[in-house]
Formats: sequence, C-alpha cells, structure tokens
Amino acid sequence: MIEKICFYLTNRIRKKQPDIDDEKAEIINYGLQIVIGEIPKIFVLILIAFLLGVGCLTLLAFILILPYKVFSGGLHLKSHFGCIVGTTLFYCGDVILSKFVVFEPLYIKYIVVSLIWIFGIIMCRLYAPADTENVPIISKKERIKKQKLSYVALTISLIVACVIENSVISNIIIFGMLFQSLIISRLAYKITNNKYGHEVYNN
Repeated sequence: MIEKICFYLTNRIRKKQPDIDDEKAEIINYGLQIVIGEIPKIFVLILIAFLLGVGCLTLLAFILILPYKVFSGGLHLKSHFGCIVGTTLFYCGDVILSKFVVFEPLYIKYIVVSLIWIFGIIMCRLYAPADTENVPIISKKERIKKQKLSYVALTISLIVACVIENSVISNIIIFGMLFQSLIISRLAYKITNNKYGHEVYNN
C-alpha cells in the first residue's frame, strides 16, 4: 500500500518536473517511502511502548537521540515490518535497559561516558554521515558538514548525560549514543545487507 502511494506521488512529481530522470525519481520514491513509512512505524512504536509501560520515556528517548541520529545517519532495514521491529527494539530496548542499569559509584558513569564518546568519535570519523544506496550523500561539502555536526551532537548529548540528575534519562542518552554509533558501523551494514551510498556511487 505504501509503495503504491509513493509510486503515485513520484509520478505526479515527475509530471510537474519533466527534467527528473529515472535515477532521481528512484531516490525521490525511496525518500517518500521513508517519510510515509515513518508514520505507521511511530504509531506502532508508541503503542508498544505504552503497553510495556515506558511510553513517555520512549518518546523522550526519540527526541533526545534524534539530533545525533539525523546528522550521523545509519542503516535502513529492507522491509517496513523489519524497520518497525528494529525501531521498537532500538528505543524501547534503550529505555528498558536504562531503567535497570545503575552506574555506581559515580566515577564508573564518567568512565563509561568517556569510552562511549571516544568510540562514537571514531565511528563518526570513519562512517558519518552513514548514508544508503537509495539516499546517498555525494556532496563532499555536505558530508563534512554533517560529520562535524555529528561530533557536536554526540559531545553535547553526553555532557548532558553527565550533568543531569535523573539517572534513567541520563542512561537513555548514554545507551542511545552507543546504539546509534553502532548502527552506522560497517559491521552493522554488513549484517543487515546495507551499503554506504557514497561508496556505491563514487566507485
């Protein structure tokens, strides 16, 4: 159903802009699928989160992780169902883990945050922005800009995690930064059969 809607919208766009070739149309279609596909995914995520009793915290996790996620990119699962399952595991898993893990004494938390920051910086340096075949980021200027913003988002988020008093919210940020850094890695792309778009188009 989503594919048909996106195909229809893509054709409408092409009629209004005849200069769009097949390659650009494919990218537009994929982009529409991501945007429109997000709507049911978010509803399912919220429903499951509230059934698990972590609805508000899951929404908060979505907001807190979003800046780093937008700038650093990441893989996309091949089906809408797989995407819903993956997204639910990512956010609900983050919240549930955050409720049960306690970093004591406090210096343990600072050590963990430091290690995640170092790991995240390395991942961003190697892979951010992590694009896909269907939505590649070819522009070198755009890639440099998003990579720098990834560093900033990661660093600010972890600083907030260190100073915030609520341990659950702090943990949500800490684990969220870790999980997001993992899903831009080459290993995660290989496991999910994804390819970095800029590598495909530049070869």
